[in-house]
Amino acid sequence: MKKAEQETADELSPEYKRSDFGEIVRGKYAKKIKEESNVVLLEPDVAQAFPNDEAVNKALRYLLELAQSSVRLKVPITPANS
Repeated sequence: MKKAEQETADELSPEYKRSDFGEIVRGKYAKKIKEESNVVLLEPDVAQAFPNDEAVNKALRYLLELAQSSVRLKVPITPANS
């Protein structure tokens, strides 16, 4: 077997034993990564409106500011107020 073929083979070298590596678990850390990640995927039509992450953050901050300024204080209705 040529060296290039040997490197791409899906077998362990003779000095290794599969039992030395323990159980293989696919996606072992997937849940942890998902919980700790702050990546947000935008739909393609929304992504076209923003050239970069700075533009997205600027738009969201403006939206938050607008929402906070338009919130009305709720005054409970009591006999004195009516």
